[in-house]
Amino acid sequence: MEKYDLVVRGKIVGEDRVIQGQIGVKDGKIATIQPMEAELHGDKVLDFENAYVFPGTIDVHVHCFSNPKEGFIPTSMSAAAGGITTFLDMPYDLPNPISNVEIFEKKVQQLEQEAVVDICLWGTIAKTGGTEQIIPLAEAGAVAFKMSTFETDAYRFPRIPDPEILKAMQLIEQTGLRAAFHSENDEIIVDMIDEYKQANKVYPKAHNETRPPLTETSAVLKLMEFAYWTGVKLHIVHVSHPRTIDLIQLFKQQGVQVTAETCYPYLLLDVSALDKFGPRAKNNPPLRQPDEVAGLWKHIERGNIDLVSSDHAPWGLEHKEPGNDNIFLSASGMPGVEIMTPLMFDATVAKGKCTPIQFAKIMAQHPAEVFSIPGKGKIAVGYDADFAVIDPEAKWVIDENQFHSNSKLTPFHGKEVQGKIIQTIVRGTTVYDGTDVTVKPGFGKFVAGAAAKQ
Repeated sequence: MEKYDLVVRGKIVGEDRVIQGQIGVKDGKIATIQPMEAELHGDKVLDFENAYVFPGTIDVHVHCFSNPKEGFIPTSMSAAAGGITTFLDMPYDLPNPISNVEIFEKKVQQLEQEAVVDICLWGTIAKTGGTEQIIPLAEAGAVAFKMSTFETDAYRFPRIPDPEILKAMQLIEQTGLRAAFHSENDEIIVDMIDEYKQANKVYPKAHNETRPPLTETSAVLKLMEFAYWTGVKLHIVHVSHPRTIDLIQLFKQQGVQVTAETCYPYLLLDVSALDKFGPRAKNNPPLRQPDEVAGLWKHIERGNIDLVSSDHAPWGLEHKEPGNDNIFLSASGMPGVEIMTPLMFDATVAKGKCTPIQFAKIMAQHPAEVFSIPGKGKIAVGYDADFAVIDPEAKWVIDENQFHSNSKLTPFHGKEVQGKIIQTIVRGTTVYDGTDVTVKPGFGKFVAGAAAKQ
């Protein structure tokens, strides 16, 4: 009788069906999936009964190092507590962006010492003259390349000029990786913010008003046209408006390989949250009108949005509070890795808005497929034994003070959620037991991108 390292029992969410069954795990991989009647013996057996055993969530949009107080340890502990078994860390680090191989390799070493879940790393390029690093970064294991049409910081988070975008796309196309963009029209936004400041219109909703939908859609249109002519695989991050998805559908019909994500705040909040929560609800692009949020949900239901990410930005109060009297003085972004998966479960499966299989696809399978992450994203034989176990009946209340992240602020503080992460398992090892993170920093592994030199 074959003995497994671990046997996991529960409602197993496979690629095309949910079964009351069991998974045999050997050497960190899924070795077999069987109905409950089968006799599976394991050194350890975890029986979750009627809880769902989902593939571990993959969050493609996380910023560990935009706040110097954060980093891999608190972010990956937060991820573990939030059912995220793999995340993709963005390249806009302080003090230096991940725009050359030397910096990239140092980050890999730090990751291997500090992570508690598995992590892929994004690369980026300097504002000008940085494209020669693209092929070396791809070979070093970058999972994809992130660039921006909006300037947050000329060195760390620059707006890339069009000629450099074209050069970058041509080189990224050769690697087979994706070129991803923060897509906002810098010139219009900067001009509108200047006008608003001069008129002393600095109230919370001014953040939305100075970034109207056309600032997103016009930037996305340009990038898709560039992708049409270069053949690169394009990914649009944090889509906030349904028209952006309408345009993406048009370009897909013309053969452009373009994928898109939205983030949980764009689905679960609207612009009124800026009045209610002030800087805590400030993110880029901004929260939209209720009818625009409803339009995003329609696209989710039709399968037009590939995946949902957090855009986890772990700012402290010191970064947010300057915006209490002038919204433009506040940092943009909110933490999310610890609450995204349960919040999305509560808004979808718990409310009958999507099936567990659809949930698994948008939170795990599609992220793995879009970014070509091997062995991750679904419960299938040969894949990593990465699971997010959710009790669908459990109700709990979000408490920002309990976050593992140093960022202890969220507009979702005090919200009751149906669906609780009761266990997170990475490569067959429990990293979160429903109460505590159960592994030491260094358990998590670097997952190299598809163009890495072996």
